[in-house]
Amino acid sequence: MRLPPRWLRRLVIDPAVVIGFVLAAVALPLWVLVALVVSRLVPGNWRILRVAWFLFLYLAVEVGALITLFALWLASGFGWKIRSAPLQRAHFVVLRVMLRLVVGSAQRAFKLDVSLEEPPPQTVGQPDRKPALILSRHAGPGDSILLMDFLVNGYRRRPRIVLKEFLQWDPAVDVMLNRTPTAFVPVGRKGGEALIQSIRDLAGGLGKDDAFVIFPEGANYTEGRRAHAIRKLREIGRPELAERADDLQITLPPRTAGVQAALDAAPDDAGVFFIGHAGLEAFLTPGDIWRAMPINTTIAAKTWFVPAEELPSHADLEQWLYDMWSQIDQWITGTLAATAEPGS
Repeated sequence: MRLPPRWLRRLVIDPAVVIGFVLAAVALPLWVLVALVVSRLVPGNWRILRVAWFLFLYLAVEVGALITLFALWLASGFGWKIRSAPLQRAHFVVLRVMLRLVVGSAQRAFKLDVSLEEPPPQTVGQPDRKPALILSRHAGPGDSILLMDFLVNGYRRRPRIVLKEFLQWDPAVDVMLNRTPTAFVPVGRKGGEALIQSIRDLAGGLGKDDAFVIFPEGANYTEGRRAHAIRKLREIGRPELAERADDLQITLPPRTAGVQAALDAAPDDAGVFFIGHAGLEAFLTPGDIWRAMPINTTIAAKTWFVPAEELPSHADLEQWLYDMWSQIDQWITGTLAATAEPGS
């Protein structure tokens, strides 16, 4: 569905979300009772109630964020100083609270546990803290939220990210990220110069508390996408990369252009963090999540850190990226096999 213009989103969609929450809050006893009754008639452990309660809490966070963001807009002189340093800090505080509430609600409602292996260096308060580029594996609809929570609340980084424009259908995400360093690109744009320029703009000028986030795979893993990527590499005359991509069991082959643009634009002292995670592989669609409710799983995450002085040259970037992605793929498959998680 085509995204409405910004003025229409602000005048119609955002107020509609607030009104919807008010109505849901007024009718809270009624719909909770209905959800309880229906949950007893549907297979699963209170499946209907869990989903309904999480959606209500998510809506509450949305409305609280929208009201706070509107107050910040007023305080900025009706948007005049919205990008000033104090107001940017205030927006990141709101983002931290939003993420913690949403992730915490999801963990309780869906019985999720997040386990982190080898936390990255340069955490908040360390004197050697430097700008960071985050290259993350992409899998499932919730991994971006978990990654942002990990960066913003775990390590107090200010994220810069390129996202698909349809995410602006979410009102709080729309307002928040259009005021902070974010680029939205149309669905289906792959490797275009506009996308590469957005990466350069966001990766350039990173401060010591900032982190530019990129997903080198470009999309969630599916068998169809994996087969298409391997076929494409063969068609463009890269059989050696097609062979390496074929060795990857549960990740897509990484794309080099965006990573190269980010490395070229980033400050010279910026290091790279690779992030892999396992546990969301079987939950790619709402139907997958519904059938598994409650999910009752552990999401394991691991980081690999490469300091600025060890980053590869242009000529070696492609092989280096594939080497790192192979490590991530092997760790994910090993973790899934050891824990017997869905998707193994």
